[in-house]
Amino acid sequence: MPADELQIHAFLKKHFSSEDFKIFALAGDASSRRYYRIVMGQKSWVLMSWESFVPEDYPFLSVRNHFDDCGVRVPSVEAMDENLGLLLLEDLGDLTLERKFWENQSQINSLIFYRMAIDEMIKIHYHATEKKSSCTAFKIKFDTEKFLWEMNYGKDNLLTGVLKLKMPEKLQTEIQKIFLSICQRLDQQPKRIAHRDYHSRNLMIKWDEMSVIDFQDARLGPIQYDLVSLLKDSYVDLNQEMTDILLHDYIDRMQERTKTKYSIEEFNVIYELQSVQRCFKACGSFASFFHQRDDRRYLKYLSGTLNRVMKSLEHFPEYQSFSSLLTDSGALEKKYELL
Repeated sequence: MPADELQIHAFLKKHFSSEDFKIFALAGDASSRRYYRIVMGQKSWVLMSWESFVPEDYPFLSVRNHFDDCGVRVPSVEAMDENLGLLLLEDLGDLTLERKFWENQSQINSLIFYRMAIDEMIKIHYHATEKKSSCTAFKIKFDTEKFLWEMNYGKDNLLTGVLKLKMPEKLQTEIQKIFLSICQRLDQQPKRIAHRDYHSRNLMIKWDEMSVIDFQDARLGPIQYDLVSLLKDSYVDLNQEMTDILLHDYIDRMQERTKTKYSIEEFNVIYELQSVQRCFKACGSFASFFHQRDDRRYLKYLSGTLNRVMKSLEHFPEYQSFSSLLTDSGALEKKYELL
């Protein structure tokens, strides 16, 4: 159970040895975590309130410390109370990569910031993977089972949940075979540490420096997972020119880092396959907030994300039944904001 106001006040009073601070609630993400901005004089911090934890086994701290050791820019921890589930963190401000993207009249003007995001991604995929530690990210992974769970999450929450679709048993069996094929192909790819939610709302810009947040679910997986999260982000609409530049930047950096020449064609096949899986999973998340919690905030992102799934499916004629299902179900034309 999250700490109450009195517990939070007592924690801060003890840390600052003062009561001369102000507490402002911040808009949270889609999780049960709660965030506050703590202001004292000219300084500020962010307080994260969640469940109690054991510091040695807490994924947030484990990944944060490992990333920090590997040069990834993450928020520092100023104080904590594991019993109350409180973490006092460095305040990275309010400027996300998403906001920076929409502030620019031309997408190319945000390229410098996206390149900074690629820089941090390279550190995660290569520095953090190669420097071994007890980090929790090494202990969990994207495998066939996890990928499949994510795709079924999309099916259950969007297709049979929000759209109330009734699928004949034969079609259900066929779709499950397609899902399994996609997930097995992705599972066969080399695995490095992936952030898992590397999109524009989890990348903060402060003093022209890019910082990474919301990293507690990091795990081993294909490098394309984070690339899809960033370049096929539901919250922005990167054009093809930007996407091509950033993909080539990443591939050049990857080949320079590993001293290995990769097949660009094969890389792109897996990138598009991962797009099908990752974007359909995102559809499941957006649909679940409405289907399970009656939270309408994310409905507006469903249509664009579904179109990303369909565009990637064009590369895989062997999965035509899945494309047809999305078309025939009316999922692409649905006005989700009006639900």
